[in-house]
Amino acid sequence: MKALWKGVVIAESPDTVVIEGNHYFPAAALNPAYTLPSNTRSTCSWKGEARYLSLFVDGEVNPDAVWTYPEPKEAAEAIRGRVAFWKGVQVIE
Repeated sequence: MKALWKGVVIAESPDTVVIEGNHYFPAAALNPAYTLPSNTRSTCSWKGEARYLSLFVDGEVNPDAVWTYPEPKEAAEAIRGRVAFWKGVQVIE
């Protein structure tokens, strides 16, 4: 699987976990050269607290387009150490 934004591969791995239609890639598959820190947080009742990263490609920023659950609740343990994408990021095989 590949995650692409602006034609650039942001993450690539054959090992994804699909939850609620989102592919969660291993965090090590994410290319840090295209990420920026974010202070955004959100809470899911069954997964826990999500933290976000923004993408930066060719001078353009996609705010909070990457999320992760660093300390997921027990029901979501399968996504510990993984990242997922939205906001125009394409996930393809």
